[in-house]
Amino acid sequence: MRTRLGMAGLATLAALWSGVAVSAEMPKSAEVQESGKLAIANTLDYAPFEYLDAEGKQAGIIVEMAGEVAKLVGAELDIQRTPFPSMIPGLAAGRFKIAWETFSATPERLEQVDFVMFLKAGVAASTSPEKLDSFSGELPLCGKRVGVSAGSASDFLVDKLGKECTDAGQAAIDKSVFNSSTDIVQAVLSDRVDARMDDATASSYFEVTSNGQLVVLPTLYDVAPLGMAIAKNDKGTADMMVAALAELFSNGTYQAVLDKYGMGAYAIKQPYFVGSMDMLRAD
Repeated sequence: MRTRLGMAGLATLAALWSGVAVSAEMPKSAEVQESGKLAIANTLDYAPFEYLDAEGKQAGIIVEMAGEVAKLVGAELDIQRTPFPSMIPGLAAGRFKIAWETFSATPERLEQVDFVMFLKAGVAASTSPEKLDSFSGELPLCGKRVGVSAGSASDFLVDKLGKECTDAGQAAIDKSVFNSSTDIVQAVLSDRVDARMDDATASSYFEVTSNGQLVVLPTLYDVAPLGMAIAKNDKGTADMMVAALAELFSNGTYQAVLDKYGMGAYAIKQPYFVGSMDMLRAD
């Protein structure tokens, strides 16, 4: 007697034959069950999260995690390259179910989509290794020359931190404004400023790609959770992604992937669903 297998069943068998453990209890969305594919919208142009390497292959934190999730649900990973501005409208219009980027949750976005949080980020300072020990205490930037990008969150944050320094009776921060992150990096390396302030994930990436010429300070400012966006009220997809990510957190894959790209400091305790602003967690 012949048994007919759908695409999802064939994908599961193929995964088992290749040595990948597929959990029978891992929830799978209806789309994954029917197609045997885990389709993800992604820009593929925001290193270190997603990019094309020198050989044109998909690489990065999200690419690797998505690949591991696909294995867990016994599906083939299908990354659909999509411009960032088109992602939330695409989810709302039903063109795809998952946009895996590093979204922050906002009331406006939550009117159209839900989120599964898997990371945190904020603003961080980085300096040269020889100056690292000079940054200490609760207000490590007081009295330092700090470079920022014009009009960025770091620009305004340094003003706030500078006031905290003077209110505490310490020397003010000497802020320098630049037009690009690359210019600030060069200013640190040439000793024109003591440190640069930037998005924490970008700072960590520069630490890795500078081959040790820059070191990120441990303090994170304005920390906020980041997550992938999923179609609004799509419980099947949400349950699948939370469960699969929870397994990656549990088995050590999540932390290993972050550490590989110098992003270990931005791990959260566990993945979680966000359908409204009051569901956001501090960590």
